[in-house]
Amino acid sequence: MALFKKRTAGKPGEWYYCLQHHKVEEGPECPAKDRFGPYASREEAEHAMQIARERNLEWETDPRWHDAPAGEPEDD
Repeated sequence: MALFKKRTAGKPGEWYYCLQHHKVEEGPECPAKDRFGPYASREEAEHAMQIARERNLEWETDPRWHDAPAGEPEDD
């Protein structure tokens, strides 16, 4: 009998996208470092990579996150 049981981080009904296996999982099956989520539905988890691309693009084009002071051109 183990003194300490390994507990999962999520609950059944929460959906994740595994980056290592490229699949949707209900409840965490893979380590947190290898997954996106939790998502409210399987369909939302299926679109995890698209959601990540959209969020990255939004962040990259957000003028509040550029290091150049206002009014100065950025070096590319």
